[in-house]
Amino acid sequence: MIRITRRENFNAAHRLFNPKWSEEKNYEVFGPCSRLHGHNWTLYVTVAGEIDEETGFVMDLKKLKDLVREVIIDKVDHTYLNEDVDFLRGKLPSTEIFSREIWRLLSPILKDRYGVELFEIKLHETENHFAQYFGE
Repeated sequence: MIRITRRENFNAAHRLFNPKWSEEKNYEVFGPCSRLHGHNWTLYVTVAGEIDEETGFVMDLKKLKDLVREVIIDKVDHTYLNEDVDFLRGKLPSTEIFSREIWRLLSPILKDRYGVELFEIKLHETENHFAQYFGE
């Protein structure tokens, strides 16, 4: 088995805010991130599988790029994650939850359509902060 990774960049804003709490409690827990702010995000999608001896590929990287852009990037780029993104609506858009929701969208498509396993979602919120998700 071998792994390949596609990297994509996008810009999006979010607010770490629990509506069950007061503004004060949200600021106490999330600090300045409880206010609307944006990031230049980097998403890494790693798939695993066997090499096709005829193509030399685990998966055609152009197809992986097109899938990631269609299913994720086109829906999140230049948005307010808390309100504009269907798959995050009603969820706190932390890097951890965001990563998990990306997995939930991509994993079944990669398996059913391309016969590869999603190995990892790595989502960089900043150059110093990222989440890695390996499935449930």
